[in-house]
Amino acid sequence: MIARSARALGLGGIALALAATSMPVAAQDNSEARIRKLESEVRALQRKVFPGADGRYFEPEISAPATTQPATTAAPSTTAVTDILTRLDALESQLQRLTAQYEVGGNAMRLLEERIEALEAANAPAPAPASTTRPAAVTPAATTPAATTPAAERPDPARLAAVQQITKPQTDDPGDDEYSYGFRLWDAGFFPEAQQQLTLFVERYPDHSRATYGRNLLGRAYLDDGKPGDAAPWFLRNYQADKNAARAGDSLLFLAESMIALDDKQRACIALSEFGETYPALATGRLQGQYATARSKVTCN
Repeated sequence: MIARSARALGLGGIALALAATSMPVAAQDNSEARIRKLESEVRALQRKVFPGADGRYFEPEISAPATTQPATTAAPSTTAVTDILTRLDALESQLQRLTAQYEVGGNAMRLLEERIEALEAANAPAPAPASTTRPAAVTPAATTPAATTPAAERPDPARLAAVQQITKPQTDDPGDDEYSYGFRLWDAGFFPEAQQQLTLFVERYPDHSRATYGRNLLGRAYLDDGKPGDAAPWFLRNYQADKNAARAGDSLLFLAESMIALDDKQRACIALSEFGETYPALATGRLQGQYATARSKVTCN
């Protein structure tokens, strides 16, 4: 609205100035009256946009000269036109300042709203941080099930001392150190501790050269602990990961033993049949005795 009024006033003033260049000296008083009327309208617009009690914001913006220079006979039209253009420039400048003040006020309001939003966000309750604490590599197993007591069970001191006697290797291959430590725990009969340690190894080093050994031994740690249902998935995973891996054949045969322990004879026979066909060298060599024992426990078609 202000911009439109400014353009209208500017165009009207320019037309008035152009007309003044061709009007006779006798008509200059009429032009002066029209300019004063125009200034009065701009002041009214100022008061409407920025009302002030004392008017001190508006009067200095556009004001007529304190004294009016008498027109000379040499160039009367030039003096009138100059005065008109000067006042028109003042009007245009004042309207531009009004528009700028509008924009400043709008920006101030936007910044105030942003500060309020920031304060509200700062006062909002922060979410509880997720726990980043990792369990120790090996925690000695409790001697009684946790469900039987309301508090967390402490490991048996004798078992704790025995587990602490098993040292963890410290070489330049941390992955092999983790696997070897799990093997030592399993070999010592600490199956729950071995399960924990070997799980850490296979999850942290899935592409290590010992990974096939780790997955197979993890299955054995569960199977030897009387948990064939937990052992079977690890044997199957190790076999399917790479059938040519060093312990893939072992895992397939141990999978058959897990199925026998679960009394799932059909799947046990499937695993035994596939083992004999896929790994004939193992069936007649290193794993011959284990293979024969497993076959003797089930009757397969």
